[in-house]
Amino acid sequence: MTGWAGYARLARAQVLKVRETEFILAARSLGASHARILLRHLLPNTLHPLLNSSDDRDGGRDSGGVHIEFLGLGVIAPTPSWGAMLNDARNHLFDAPHMVFFPALAIMAAVLAFIFSGDALRDWLDPRTRAFLMTMDLPR
Repeated sequence: MTGWAGYARLARAQVLKVRETEFILAARSLGASHARILLRHLLPNTLHPLLNSSDDRDGGRDSGGVHIEFLGLGVIAPTPSWGAMLNDARNHLFDAPHMVFFPALAIMAAVLAFIFSGDALRDWLDPRTRAFLMTMDLPR
């Protein structure tokens, strides 16, 4: 709820940077409407940094919640959480290492899933990367 200010600052900075580029000027000079410039040129070129920032923050937010739960400040005991599982398994690290391994593996998989899905979405939405991927010669 309180993290939107950083996104708003980043979005404003990107819009101010992209609106002064040559392709926006070319679209204006060709008579494109404001809606077309916004949807076809401005929005795709400003989403790249926003998605990159949101992916990094989401992965960090997941691991940050785990850290708080590991310290015992998170959810109450009967509710399962990965951080609480790691905290409970600390005492059994040498006699039952699987109790630490599987929650840690789940945390790692979740954070990597956020990062990789965000990278794939960013690559798909970024006009420069999408044009590069379309022109790549695939093996036959």
